[in-house]
Amino acid sequence: MFVKTFYDENNATFTYIIVDLESKKCAIIDSVLDYDHFSGTVKTQSADQVIKYIQDNELDNQWILETHIHADHITASSYLKSRVGGKTAIGKGIKDVLAIWVPLLDIRQDTSLTGTQFDCLLDEGEEINIGSIKLVTWLTPGHTPACVSYYCREFDSIFVGDTIFSPSIGTARCDFPGGSASDLFATVQRFYGLPDHTTMYLCHDYPPEGEPPLSTITVGEQKASNVQIKATTQLADYVAKREKRDKSLSVPKLLFPSIQSNLRLGQFGTTSENGLQYIKVPINALEVIDKKT
Repeated sequence: MFVKTFYDENNATFTYIIVDLESKKCAIIDSVLDYDHFSGTVKTQSADQVIKYIQDNELDNQWILETHIHADHITASSYLKSRVGGKTAIGKGIKDVLAIWVPLLDIRQDTSLTGTQFDCLLDEGEEINIGSIKLVTWLTPGHTPACVSYYCREFDSIFVGDTIFSPSIGTARCDFPGGSASDLFATVQRFYGLPDHTTMYLCHDYPPEGEPPLSTITVGEQKASNVQIKATTQLADYVAKREKRDKSLSVPKLLFPSIQSNLRLGQFGTTSENGLQYIKVPINALEVIDKKT
């Protein structure tokens, strides 16, 4: 197994290509579409780097995997599928996310509530084959109900999405609809049950200026030094710390554009009569969500 890493500085996001060197089959995890919120402009430079790598190395893409519905960037899933192929997949918890956001955003006309816009909705233990490489799906809720991680036992690696970050940052926030600090604690405990040498592939890093981003870390390093959840951290202590931290956080600036496009695999919905597409920004919607959840 070889893992090619791309880092998008605008959204602090890692995209990974997992390659089976023998068969030259590959899979993409957590892709990025370049979206400028202020101008409403969409570009594809980040995704084009992924396409170029696949084409230059004559790889056969099998999967386009999401770890969850991102609230901080727009996926390039549909764009990539149209150019390099592969099945799109996400965890089966996507149905819970769709049930919250589709009615709220009033996008029923072009966004399925059943998740059929994805080729596969993955359940606990389902295997993803990339040539001879097997990734096992772990349902890892806490940040959102749809969060999944992809574990490769043979190569002692796990792609953890937005669950746990670098030790100096801690874990993902849990205040999104359907999020739960208790669930995320259980998720991290599951990670901590893996061998200490297991490599975690992170989804984000926010390094200080002048320092490189950290894409990988071992389970043992996390257990010893994560600022929010070490091996000895107790549930009540973690939940109190996480919930206090969440109350201080601002809403992600790309929340509404990201959610509604990512529910459609990075597409922007039905074209209006004037030939344009639009992002909806519902007024006081977060207050409505808070009351429901």
